[in-house]
Amino acid sequence: MTELDPDIASRVSGHADRRFGRVVLSARQNHFVSDGRVSHGGAGEAIFAGELLLASLVACGLGIVHETAHDRQEPKPDVELTAQFLRDPQDGTRFAALTLIFDFAETKRPLAELYVAAFTSRCPIYNTLARGGPIDVEIRAPG
Repeated sequence: MTELDPDIASRVSGHADRRFGRVVLSARQNHFVSDGRVSHGGAGEAIFAGELLLASLVACGLGIVHETAHDRQEPKPDVELTAQFLRDPQDGTRFAALTLIFDFAETKRPLAELYVAAFTSRCPIYNTLARGGPIDVEIRAPG
């Protein structure tokens, strides 16, 4: 496969492990494991798919907050970002809520709001989810 410019595009691939419900994922030269939930027959030991989604929001959020502070020549803010979801009890194929909690230790509210606005205006993961962006599904199979 062709190498992608990480500033423009990314690719993650995966394959099933010998253990039911476990997948090995690869992004560039990084490899890690994700498990299905025990309630779905998975091992439940490694991070779940939904948690990977939350982790991507946290990584994007903190990265943009720190980058914005750096660009403004402000000290790096002491901030913790927690992301959580609540599965829809009537429709298990969607989340009823995705919540992001930015907890700034010493940053005053106006500057904290500026940092969060930078995140919500620039993070492609957040914006794709918030806007219900397009997802294409392709099937490649013999026959």
